[in-house]
Amino acid sequence: MRIAIDAMGGDFAPQSVVEAVNHIAPKYPQVTFQLFGPQDQLSELIKERDNIKIFHAPDKISGDAEPVRAVRRQKTSSLVLAAQSVKEGQSDALVSAGNTGALLTAGLLIVGRIKGIDRPALAAVLPAFGDTRSSFVLLDVGANADTKLKNMQQFAFLGSLYAKYFLHIEQPTVGLINNGSEETKGNELTKSAYQLLKNTAEINFVGNIESRHILEGVADVAVSDGFTGNAVLKSIEGTAMVMMQQMKSVIMNGGLIAKIGGLLLRTPLKKFAKQLNYENVGGAILLGVKAPVIKAHGNAKSNTLVATFEQLIEFLNTPFIEEIESGIQRMQEASEQSE
Repeated sequence: MRIAIDAMGGDFAPQSVVEAVNHIAPKYPQVTFQLFGPQDQLSELIKERDNIKIFHAPDKISGDAEPVRAVRRQKTSSLVLAAQSVKEGQSDALVSAGNTGALLTAGLLIVGRIKGIDRPALAAVLPAFGDTRSSFVLLDVGANADTKLKNMQQFAFLGSLYAKYFLHIEQPTVGLINNGSEETKGNELTKSAYQLLKNTAEINFVGNIESRHILEGVADVAVSDGFTGNAVLKSIEGTAMVMMQQMKSVIMNGGLIAKIGGLLLRTPLKKFAKQLNYENVGGAILLGVKAPVIKAHGNAKSNTLVATFEQLIEFLNTPFIEEIESGIQRMQEASEQSE
């Protein structure tokens, strides 16, 4: 098992990336962590181990670079060379905390789509606070701003399969994010998607779900077009951040009684904060490409990257890619028969 890592991607690279690799490599001796970046810079940071390798990449793609142009022109960048190693079979997966658009472009143009997949989707695992589940999958969270009906069906299937293997749910429920729960609600895309998903045998569709209920865990998989999904994701992350900041402010500025109350609630508040903290989950995964491509948060520190690597190692031990190929073929055959 070999993981290609863009060592220069992210706000705290390469220090945070190498620190994470140094921490996790002894735990997984069967995994080779292949770091792409400047040889001299990485050598100074890495603790020598048999399962850590350096591949010299003198260039890096900046966070504000235009994605397609950067991937096509910066051939010796850490991201492009890491993606190329996956394409050539020298690595089994790709991880980066760098430029999101560039990573998605590299996943699409270099790693390549699975046969039958029209557009890959970016999926994130988020916490759920209902009685029946502790987390759910949200997709697409930004790979496709413009989405077609066929894409929505494939997103639902990809998310369902991911929930099966990553959340360990045998028959995940799938909900369509909409502005109402009624079947007739929504724009033309969501109304048509509702009918298509309802008649897709490969998924367990439960109908429309409103974004205000999404954190209650009303479905194991929440499906949306990329524009809406990205807005929902950022709203959730922003709300969680502000909520924790305000709770802390209220306790610290609320006088003695508030401080005593905060002290008494310290343990449950820490547990709640841990649930809300995206750093404990790992990264978002690009589903529908020939090998796993994971986007870690740009401001990810070593603990987040360790979680990302563990997420990926678990993922690589599943027949996920093979099941996508067979499932997409069955969906295509069913679509042809219905025409």
